[in-house]
Amino acid sequence: MVVGLLHPGEMGAAVAGQLRVPVVWASDGRSEETRARAEKFEDVVTPDALAARSDVILSICPPHGAHEVAGSVAGFDGIYVEANAVAPATAREVLELFPRGVDGGIVGGPSAPRLYLSGPDAPAVAELFAGSKVEPRVVSDELGVASAVKVTFAAWTKGTAAMLLDILELARAEGVEEELLAEWRESLPELVSRVGSAQRSADAKGWRWVGEMMEIADAFDAHGLPDGFHRAAAEVFGWPQGVRS
Repeated sequence: MVVGLLHPGEMGAAVAGQLRVPVVWASDGRSEETRARAEKFEDVVTPDALAARSDVILSICPPHGAHEVAGSVAGFDGIYVEANAVAPATAREVLELFPRGVDGGIVGGPSAPRLYLSGPDAPAVAELFAGSKVEPRVVSDELGVASAVKVTFAAWTKGTAAMLLDILELARAEGVEEELLAEWRESLPELVSRVGSAQRSADAKGWRWVGEMMEIADAFDAHGLPDGFHRAAAEVFGWPQGVRS
């Protein structure tokens, strides 16, 4: 059993690093930072070579790259795990490229994430992580269900983080930031620490969340539900780092 990893970002490298089977990756076109994260894996250079060597491929990348990454190994006949933060409909579209696909959704940090899985081959993927720090949870044999868990979870955690940042920016613009923070400390003290955490996260990786918020918005829109919350959140996370006005 060999697992291919496309592409080793912080989360992807952490998840694949928990596997007890050989992991290969493709360095062609990847940055030095990515190469450093993937040092423990075997480099087979190209996506074609990765597909030829792998029984299972994990796609863990920013959501805006999900289609392109899948296209780089189109025709792969093993199990392709679409584990990106995308809308259920996007997951199903991507997995149409493969005869055996598993929908995945990752919740939690890189040190001990939960990997939600759905699709007919989900139990086989879950077995790969048995006994590891990655907790696999098979939720359905239907594609798209795992992504639905992920987007509804992130709709709250990251969506409300963006709202807090937007509210604080309005307070700054109106010259009442200190008064608002003082009121929060008195009335809603948990918000003071949360807004600091939201700011740090947005500065560090908000660029990755722009596409995720748009995928969440698309998920709401697919059911005729208001989607403006998360399109606005995408705009907030797209602000330049450290610049909010």
